[in-house]
Amino acid sequence: MSEHRPRGIYILPNLFTIASLFSGFLGMVWAIQGQFELAAVAILVSCVCDGLDGHVARMTKASSEFGVQMDSLADLVAFGVGPGLLIYLWQTHAFGRLGLVSSFLFIACGALRLARFNVQAMRGGNGGSKKFFTGLPIPAAACVLATLVLFSGYLPEDVLQSVIPTFSLALIYLLALLMVSKVRYASFKDVELIKAHPYTASVAVVLIFVLVASEPKLIGFLFFMAYLISGLAYSFVAVPLRRGTFLRGLSRQKPS
Repeated sequence: MSEHRPRGIYILPNLFTIASLFSGFLGMVWAIQGQFELAAVAILVSCVCDGLDGHVARMTKASSEFGVQMDSLADLVAFGVGPGLLIYLWQTHAFGRLGLVSSFLFIACGALRLARFNVQAMRGGNGGSKKFFTGLPIPAAACVLATLVLFSGYLPEDVLQSVIPTFSLALIYLLALLMVSKVRYASFKDVELIKAHPYTASVAVVLIFVLVASEPKLIGFLFFMAYLISGLAYSFVAVPLRRGTFLRGLSRQKPS
């Protein structure tokens, strides 16, 4: 006998998706009005809502194909179009056509990243491992740009005018390429590791919360930049070193 579920349960995850979409739209309106910090906060709120809709869907077992497609469309608006518009109006418009192309490239690569993720999910996995994403997730890329806007408040005016525009342009190209790359990023979905070390995981969560609460604009930017670098370090340093160790071990086992 199948378990009866109220129909409202299936709507609940989609409400968080709609909230993410609305926050992304609100961020675009604020970016057009020149309220760049509010637009950046709206992107971060969208990221929280995006995380909640997936957790709610798994907890209530209310996942659906409609919800998956709706989530991707909302992600493209909130984490693709919104940040691309924000970074262009905030800094990269000074580069003219080059800055315009950079924002479009970010949006296009974000769409490609989401399409690839959906295809991998339909085939039953994400590149063969639930521990890693293939390519930089589009919410993380959006949060890098959003926290950069918030972090810029710590910088002197001369640095903000001379360095940040070029840095923003280079960063948005890097983020776009990383989204469609095969660089592997931690998914933080290793539930078994959390179950094996629940106390350590709880302490880590508390420490992270305290750090972010103490200086949210600074720590938030450093956290997402560290995540950005972590994928590059893992894919281009840790994995080759591990393979080299493995190959040396095999060569030692061969008979002379």
